[in-house]
Amino acid sequence: AGTGEFEAGISKNGQTREHALLAYTLGVKQLIVGVNKMDTTEPPFSQSRFEEIQKEVSAYVKKIGYNPATVAFVPISGWNGDNMLEPSTNMNWFKGWSIERKGQK
Repeated sequence: AGTGEFEAGISKNGQTREHALLAYTLGVKQLIVGVNKMDTTEPPFSQSRFEEIQKEVSAYVKKIGYNPATVAFVPISGWNGDNMLEPSTNMNWFKGWSIERKGQK
């Protein structure tokens, strides 16, 4: 989530795009996207940065064939352990994810 890092990953030859496309090509039906390094955003643990990344990744996964409404996005900080095993007080704006499933309205 750090400035410049996400942009590199989602760029035309970036690993984020490559991994999402590879997952789809290999038949992976469900994605969970961990938005890591939330501790390095400006300001730290920024909800707006998370939402910006979620919007851009959703647009890309839709392009390759996923339904973005079925993709779970979770803001995390692997370094600090935020939202890894337990909800983080640093991101109390994140209330969990909600996804659509077949047959749900």
